Amino acid sequence: MAMTYREFNTFCGSLPATSHVVQWGGSHVWKVGGDTGKVFAIGGWASSSSSGGHHPGITFKVSDIGWEVLRDAPGCRPAPYLASRGMKWIQSYDEPGLSKAELKRYLKTSWELTAAGLTRKKRAEFGLA
Repeated sequence: MAMTYREFNTFCGSLPATSHVVQWGGSHVWKVGGDTGKVFAIGGWASSSSSGGHHPGITFKVSDIGWEVLRDAPGCRPAPYLASRGMKWIQSYDEPGLSKAELKRYLKTSWELTAAGLTRKKRAEFGLA
């Protein structure tokens, strides 16, 4: 069963130094490093699934290995807009997609990759040093 937006928001909100905003046509955008921080996850841009139901579109940053593993995985794709600009972002958007446990692991990795990209000052400000 796919992760719901409620579960997505609860999990992302449990990670340290995160902030949430709804933007870009109603997408749930999560940032690390406060309101001026960097995006690590997006819940939105969902599509109807191939089985005719609705499947949340959950987008996240991945490592080089994550990119190789997920870009052609069933129910996943390079993230619209972001991947076309050379960024390694994946969207779980259709069945079978990722399990809730797998998605949580990838979201945590996305948070870690994004937090590591903050300035030293910003990481210290949010207790991430």
